[in-house]
Amino acid sequence: MESKLIILRGNSGSGKTTIANCLQTHFGRGTLLVSQDIIRREMLKVNDREGNLSIDLIRQIAEYGKGKCEIVIVEGILYSKFYCEMLKNLIQFFNNKAFTYYFDLPFEETVRRHNTRAKKDDFGEESLRSWWIEKDYLGVDGETKLTAEMSQNEILDLIINQLNNSITVNH
Repeated sequence: MESKLIILRGNSGSGKTTIANCLQTHFGRGTLLVSQDIIRREMLKVNDREGNLSIDLIRQIAEYGKGKCEIVIVEGILYSKFYCEMLKNLIQFFNNKAFTYYFDLPFEETVRRHNTRAKKDDFGEESLRSWWIEKDYLGVDGETKLTAEMSQNEILDLIINQLNNSITVNH
């Protein structure tokens, strides 16, 4: 089995987790979803800083999926400053069968989206602003920017179509 890697990155409240969950539902059983929030905040309880333990564990779990799962999804804020090297290594590990997406939304839109979530009372606009990094691209070939003008269905269709057409297109 040749596994494909999907990387979903962007600021808090941009829609990464929603899209990741929809993709896992679409692709079905055996789709591995690696969530930065679950690994960093729930499993390890570490701060998001350079060299934190979650970086290596995210890599190890994603690598585990290669050859076992048709689709491996890695999603999170995944600041390029801390995660870029690991993510570039994962892309190579997956023989460049990787699809990288960045939610490139204005700050105001992430606040609006955050306020529709169940965890909206866990933190507010001040926290969102303190975590905000504008245009935090990885700079890898094929990195696709997802914008506020794109609906959830449009984003899902784009990603699914790119994966389905990847037999002839390498990213």
